Amino acid sequence: MSWNNNFKPGFVFGGVTLYKGLRVCAIIAAAGKGTRMESKIEKQYLMLKGKPLLVHTLEVFGKCDVVDDIVIVTEDNRIKYCEENIVNSSKYNIKKVFSITPGGKERQESVRNGLEAIKEFCDIVIIHDGARPFVTSEIINRSVVNAYEFGAAACAVLVKDTIKMADDNGFVAKTLDRSKLYAIQTPQTFMFDIIYDAHKKAECKGFIGTDDTVLVEKCGRGVKLFEGSYENIKITTREDLYFGEAILGSREGIKTF
Repeated sequence: MSWNNNFKPGFVFGGVTLYKGLRVCAIIAAAGKGTRMESKIEKQYLMLKGKPLLVHTLEVFGKCDVVDDIVIVTEDNRIKYCEENIVNSSKYNIKKVFSITPGGKERQESVRNGLEAIKEFCDIVIIHDGARPFVTSEIINRSVVNAYEFGAAACAVLVKDTIKMADDNGFVAKTLDRSKLYAIQTPQTFMFDIIYDAHKKAECKGFIGTDDTVLVEKCGRGVKLFEGSYENIKITTREDLYFGEAILGSREGIKTF
């Protein structure tokens, strides 16, 4: 599949001019415990270049013209911390935060709580990992354009490695066609009714998916893939912090290695 490159980099899609009457909200999932990080501090609050990861993420969404409102979903016992040290801190310039909502036991439950917080007014919802701070306004805009046209859209990049399927004994059973394999990232963006209905059906059936798109797929709907970025990594392990410093350094024109 080749990407549609008609999207103009840097073109601002204003909610008033392009999506008149449609309210675009972003849910930032920041309730993870970061077990693989092996840190006492949740990964979204770890510092990167003098700012918590979550701040880097919120700054991008706050500056993106297409986003009207932001909901942060974090652990219940971290809501006050998030409010005082992130959202209302004089150190940062965080904009558009409508609500800080308690998360659940699973990411899926956390996102569902976020959806409940905006269900009365949201038309298009962007769901993004709080620990994925290198997203760009261009990618966010692309996600909204594709969700508006197709109902459901996910950021993706072609895999670089050869992918093999193993049998039960650990032997190669099949080599998969790499040209059709994509690593799915966030943002994942939807017309609100589509993803809200998908979450409710999954809740009724007790189904837990690995991301939000699989819930929509379970409802028989298609999900449009759009071009992401290899820089749009999720900070999961301590090694990722080193990669993150290199990404920020390259964007600032600083040689890091």
